[in-house]
Amino acid sequence: MEKKKQNRPSNKWVQNLRYKNHYIWLWITGIVILVVIIAAIAYFASVYFKTKDAVDKTYDPHTAVKTTGEFNGKKRFAVLLMGTDTGALDRKEKRGRTDTMILAVVNPAKKHYTLISIPRDTMAQMIGSDTFKTEKINAAYELGGAKMSMDTVSELINVPIKYYAVVNMGGIMKMIRYVGGINIRPTLSFEYGGYKFKKGKLTHMGGAGALAYSRMRYDDPKGDYGRQTRQRQVIMTLIKKAVSVSSLSNLDSILTSVSSNVRTNLPFSALQQIAMNYRGCADTSSSDYLHGYNAMIHDAAYQVQPTKELQRISNLARTELGLEKENINNNETFQNQQNIANGFSFKSNKIQNYHIYDYYGDGGY
Repeated sequence: MEKKKQNRPSNKWVQNLRYKNHYIWLWITGIVILVVIIAAIAYFASVYFKTKDAVDKTYDPHTAVKTTGEFNGKKRFAVLLMGTDTGALDRKEKRGRTDTMILAVVNPAKKHYTLISIPRDTMAQMIGSDTFKTEKINAAYELGGAKMSMDTVSELINVPIKYYAVVNMGGIMKMIRYVGGINIRPTLSFEYGGYKFKKGKLTHMGGAGALAYSRMRYDDPKGDYGRQTRQRQVIMTLIKKAVSVSSLSNLDSILTSVSSNVRTNLPFSALQQIAMNYRGCADTSSSDYLHGYNAMIHDAAYQVQPTKELQRISNLARTELGLEKENINNNETFQNQQNIANGFSFKSNKIQNYHIYDYYGDGGY
């Protein structure tokens, strides 16, 4: 975003803040895809070449990195999971922003994986841009593809990221459909998107129903926290269903869905190694997310991440990766310093203006 004279908040900020819920749980397909492929290799060796052909179609050679020895069952690794809003619910765009960004960190020492959500409206410097530019972090994929997305998230929380998987909306709906749907007991009663959910009643959900269940936020008394609880229900239920032998009897359809709805720089050989060496890591998991602060930047609603919160998430991810903790020092911490010095307060309950200062001027570097 180019610098310009800062505007005062207008009555538009309410509408800006109540942006549409762009399928926040697209990222679960990324994890499910990896799990399904792993299970397919483990349980269906006889369809090796069919699986390889489908996975090869998802491979993105433009962001290829060396993977030799990386997945030996002892090394820890991180994958950036992204979801776009194309391919479902009458959306016809050929290219979309990544409405979901999740960093998945796999720790074989603990036989554990951690999921860290990066809110789509997080203010961030676009790493790789020809000029200094800050945008909502979900713009990185649209502006510079997977590489800019990985580099931007990496710089934001000071964590090395080499691998990614991106999936569109059509992928998650097909995945849930191809595993025969999922059964969930809703945490509360509500109607959304033409679907009705009753608290505590075991409900069978297809792709569209599960997405409706996980998307609703404003009618939940717990707000976004309540939505996150429902989203965790969906992902854990889908993973358990996807890795079952009965679900994989529909392997042809699942592989077709994978090949047409996913892009990744993880080659088939790497997925083979993950299948053989990291199966135990799917047993336990934890999740976290950046807790941002609502602010206005040039009359648009953003999530601004406090330096303390960026440091907390950085420490978490680096610890899980077996790296030493380091003090965060980037554009976002610089912007926080400048704004706080000019009266911005992360303790205020009011929506405030947040100014973008030139990181390579005005005292930056």
